[in-house]
Amino acid sequence: MRLIAALLTALLAPASALAQGLPRPLIDRCTAEICKARLTPDQVLVEAMALIEASRFDEAQPLLAALGRVPEYRLESRFLSGRIAAAKGDHKAAIAFYRDILADDPSQTRVRLELGREMLAIGHSASADKQFRIAQQSDDLPEDIARTIRSVRDVIRSRRAWRLDVDFGLAPDTNINNATSVDTITVQWGSNQLPITLDENAKARSGVGQTATISGGFRLPVADSTSMLFDLDSSGNNYSGTDFDDYQVQLAAGPEFRFSRESSVSIQALGAQRWFGGHLASRQMGVKTGFQTRLSNTQQIGFQLDTRRTDAKFDDAYDGWQVGAYATYERAVAKSLVASAGLFARRDWLKADAYSSTELGVIAGFGGELPYGISFGLSGSASRARFDAPIPLFSPEPREDWRYTARATLGNRKIRVWGFSPQVSASYSRIDSSIPFFASDRLRFRFAVARYF
Repeated sequence: MRLIAALLTALLAPASALAQGLPRPLIDRCTAEICKARLTPDQVLVEAMALIEASRFDEAQPLLAALGRVPEYRLESRFLSGRIAAAKGDHKAAIAFYRDILADDPSQTRVRLELGREMLAIGHSASADKQFRIAQQSDDLPEDIARTIRSVRDVIRSRRAWRLDVDFGLAPDTNINNATSVDTITVQWGSNQLPITLDENAKARSGVGQTATISGGFRLPVADSTSMLFDLDSSGNNYSGTDFDDYQVQLAAGPEFRFSRESSVSIQALGAQRWFGGHLASRQMGVKTGFQTRLSNTQQIGFQLDTRRTDAKFDDAYDGWQVGAYATYERAVAKSLVASAGLFARRDWLKADAYSSTELGVIAGFGGELPYGISFGLSGSASRARFDAPIPLFSPEPREDWRYTARATLGNRKIRVWGFSPQVSASYSRIDSSIPFFASDRLRFRFAVARYF
């Protein structure tokens, strides 16, 4: 709590210094019973600040209401109204004022710090940490405040913290059965090649389903610089009937060790299951390890190794081990915008050599917050996969794929209904395969509402 108090002192220091130079409120300088004055917006602002510093909030509020009618002073009016609400202990009202400001202008670092402070006041430490993290990305942040923010984030991480993200909506999809994109394939029949036209059941089918995701986590401190992490990730798509319903859930738990304020490593055991078409499709058990370190206020890198054993219920040939390695680099390119890039490698050692493969790829992303409450994200990947052995039915040569994905997400957190905000996303995936039967493309949309606790 001392560190948090230090942060608050640092945040309020500029305002306090300014307040020392403010004149006495005009009402205190009136000598007549009825006092009239013409004030410019700047003078109204100074008068309101003087009253606020004197804790005369009821007298300041009419001035702020008048100031708020001047478009050029809406930010100042809302910010000072937030300070009044915070001083009165109405933290939810203060949060609403600060969120409105950031929705219109996400570059306001001072407002974001105040929002983080109010989030802490109502016990939303994970949300507060997010605000402090974004504010920390500002290059023009004074070093003493940046240092204090890092200390407060350490305090937040040392407490029991939880997160929960929920969204649900509708999902139009051009390929709900993830089928091939071709109408005709060629099979090897002895020394001959036979063209076969696929029936409708083997072709891609479109549909609109109901979709939902739930993602949560819990951090439990167990010792100095050590916490236990518990994570849940689940998603589902429900279509008419059960043939193409797709549900999956993953649980992970394990320790996180912090070497410093900038670096940490985690090791988690995991278990996952997937149901498709109303039946259990696969079960996985494994371990994932992650390392991340912050290079500066605006840069960080991360590495992850994911190893798991798959028990495929639909075909024993897909039983085996999967190992994935990922390296990512993130950089804040603006106060609320982040760009990322990375490399990944994946190896599947499955029971059938024809399904075992090695995949190498690149990933990139860009996103953040924009004015008017808009949030967005763009990401994509490209990879090359080579399989260990041929599938004689299709080709004497092992299969080779080029794989591509792209995703765009757009939301607006200024619009809130019971805490939920609208979000729309489009994702596209494509496989160009040396064996046409495995070529596919899929375009999915999601029209959802989301809430972040």
